[in-house]
Amino acid sequence: MLTLVRGRQEHLDHLIAGLRAQHRAPDELVVAYMQDKPPRLPDDTGFAIRSVRVDGDPLPLAKARNCAADTSTGDILAFLDVDCIPDPTFVQRAAEAIDGDPTGVYLPEVRYLPANAHGWLDDDGLEPDYASLRAQGERHPAKPDLADCAVRTIDDFGELWGLAFILTADTWHAAEGMNEDYIGYGAEETDLGRRLQRSGASLFWLGGTVCFHQHHTVHKPPLQHFESIVRNARLFRSLWGEWCMDYWLEDFARRGLIERSETVIKVLREPGAAEIEATRQGPQVRFS
Repeated sequence: MLTLVRGRQEHLDHLIAGLRAQHRAPDELVVAYMQDKPPRLPDDTGFAIRSVRVDGDPLPLAKARNCAADTSTGDILAFLDVDCIPDPTFVQRAAEAIDGDPTGVYLPEVRYLPANAHGWLDDDGLEPDYASLRAQGERHPAKPDLADCAVRTIDDFGELWGLAFILTADTWHAAEGMNEDYIGYGAEETDLGRRLQRSGASLFWLGGTVCFHQHHTVHKPPLQHFESIVRNARLFRSLWGEWCMDYWLEDFARRGLIERSETVIKVLREPGAAEIEATRQGPQVRFS
């Protein structure tokens, strides 16, 4: 298991609680932290927890995932964002999937939770309250229902979702990991999908397990990441000959922030603080 952290201590606590509850315990959890001080980590989980510091600002997401993979000693790399709580079958289903096709990259179902000031742990505070998670988790409307699915082939590697994905260390290294030229938010996952496809990997939806995404404030569109989205989109275009993040770039263009041609993005102006704040969504919004 591998996760990235900047802040989000409570989210990390909940993720670790989900790992405590696994039917098949993970061999280890690697925490790549992008902050000055290491996060608080328990020492009584029954599995090893190791951490590695990753320097860089803005968020060095690609670099952090590479550092986590390099620190891991496992044959299977299960990346799970810190704001996710795995259900008790997650580790077991990851191992079963890899046994079925070691060249596969597997995307489990994610369900999004509402804001909850009291957290998602049971009364003893050690394991998640899975009854509440299942009752309140909501599937993203753009993602398939995997309730009756074991494994389903995905033809479009653009579906690769950094929130939760599972692959072998060999498959990761065959794709050469993530491109650390992507700095900050946006495009590094789409680029990884292309690298995996080029290396001969296969992509699948994975049923039989659910990861519950803990609420945090979202922006529609993510204007707070305007600079990195534009920079990373240009990088992706230079490498792969086409744009990614079209939905966001089209929104930026409608707002008069950019002009985009087949090959070039021209920044017309930067979004102002009030404009960024206006895109902040309320606690009822679970995903962008």
